[in-house]
Amino acid sequence: MMRRHSLVTASPKQVSLFFVGHKSNPTTIHPHTHTLLTPSPKQDPQNHNQWWGHPKTIKPSFNHSRIRFNTLHTGSTEEQVETGEVEVDVWTKTQEEAKLDVTEEPILSNYYNTSILSHKTLETALANHLAINLSSTSLPSSTLSDLFVTVLETDQAIMDTVKCDLRAVKERDPACISHVHCFLNFKGFLACQAHRVAHKLWLQGRKILAVMIQNRVSEIFAVDVHPGARIGSGILLDHATGIVVGETAVIGNNVSILHSVTLGGTGKVSGDRHPKIGDGVLIGAGTCILGNIKVGDGAKIGAGSVVIKDVPPRTTVVGNPAKLVGGKNNPVKLDKIPSFTMDHTSHIADFYDYCV
Repeated sequence: MMRRHSLVTASPKQVSLFFVGHKSNPTTIHPHTHTLLTPSPKQDPQNHNQWWGHPKTIKPSFNHSRIRFNTLHTGSTEEQVETGEVEVDVWTKTQEEAKLDVTEEPILSNYYNTSILSHKTLETALANHLAINLSSTSLPSSTLSDLFVTVLETDQAIMDTVKCDLRAVKERDPACISHVHCFLNFKGFLACQAHRVAHKLWLQGRKILAVMIQNRVSEIFAVDVHPGARIGSGILLDHATGIVVGETAVIGNNVSILHSVTLGGTGKVSGDRHPKIGDGVLIGAGTCILGNIKVGDGAKIGAGSVVIKDVPPRTTVVGNPAKLVGGKNNPVKLDKIPSFTMDHTSHIADFYDYCV
């Protein structure tokens, strides 16, 4: 029986992870080491639903008094997830960082004012920034901004995922200086948020607009995600150049994906033909995952791998074709969530005996 987990974020430094399966107890991640811990049976949640990439509601074990919960809609079905919203708003933090940047570099004051400081909400700032980046001579930024802000202001679930993504980049990418740095300069983050708008339009039947946004994102950010693809929250697209995601692909929560990754079809089938990526997965640079296969929760895909078969949860695969580290009969089980640790090499060196 495959197991799944849902992440509930209490603060940038405290993360709890619940593995849920029939006749199994939940497992908690240590907030600092990301090591899997086993709590007492009394903490066992009552939810045993199974769904790839779209966790159901699971109640956390920590104090709720300072946490606001929101429902996240990540697919065309009514699959939802409750995610803790820290009391300190990400948008407030972003504005504070912007003011400090302007003090340090006054030459950027007009740019920061136009992009951040003149906006009262994250919705209008994001809509404006995306519109300016994706506009063209025949597609003015004012038109795109109106479209984006309408979607963002009427869908709180999308805005909750935007904030989760912003935190994810800041926490996992050592190259990220600040939240405002991510918001203004990280094309993986921006491409992901533009996709969220395109996906909403796709679900509304406005497919011409959705595909137009996909095309502009592909041209400007070099990230090609079909608007039909379903993407969870807490996503890091690191560097992002060359990422391709097919129409029926599903990406779970708290997934980290490096550049030049393809989640594609095999070229032989139609319909549901793309990969389903579980929660907490790390996908290394240059990886191709092909076909309607499942990558289990907490799995790690080594850089340059070609994956054409299901990957069990909490295992590592690498190579072309990809093979399980430790072997098929006794694969090495990961005790930390790879998308958080961003550790690309552990156990692989032990499995492959080669030198350069």
